[in-house]
Amino acid sequence: MTPTPGSYVAGQLSELKAKWGWFVALGALMIIAGAIALGNLVLSTVVSVLYIGVLMAITGGAQIVHAFQVKTWGAFAFWLLDGLLFLAAGLVAIVVPLVAAEFLTLFLGISLIIGGVFRLVAAFKLRPAQGWGWIAFSAVIAVLLGIEIIAGWPVSGMWVLGLLLGIDLVFNGVAVLFLGLGLKK
Repeated sequence: MTPTPGSYVAGQLSELKAKWGWFVALGALMIIAGAIALGNLVLSTVVSVLYIGVLMAITGGAQIVHAFQVKTWGAFAFWLLDGLLFLAAGLVAIVVPLVAAEFLTLFLGISLIIGGVFRLVAAFKLRPAQGWGWIAFSAVIAVLLGIEIIAGWPVSGMWVLGLLLGIDLVFNGVAVLFLGLGLKK
């Protein structure tokens, strides 16, 4: 007999309820990690950039090896160049993480401004629809954040990525913690 979708979900939910403590512990750990990240934004930024750099360097190296494995394929040069670019970017992030953080932060600021402008245009195209103002509001916030990041650049490159990491860890930790407490009930 095949279980119904409702009984399958109920079975998974009861299994999760039995593990509610793990969710609470994970949430608390994430909140603590977020607080540590927020306590030292420069260190958090450097660690984040180093992590990204290592992943990019490994991926770039693997892509270079891959390019030589499929050398007879017509796109060999593209695979090789892409791998070299990833490897070089990863090594730059590893060797000079604060410089890499500055450029990532500048790119983030520019992206927020451009994305916010696009979202603002989309909001005004939605204007007869209910809720279009929320889209416009979020667009204005994105543009203002981008301007704030760029106005403080290059110094903002020292702390913005660590701040975003810390905020994400805290909010995600709170969400997981409350999920665990909700599962306990």
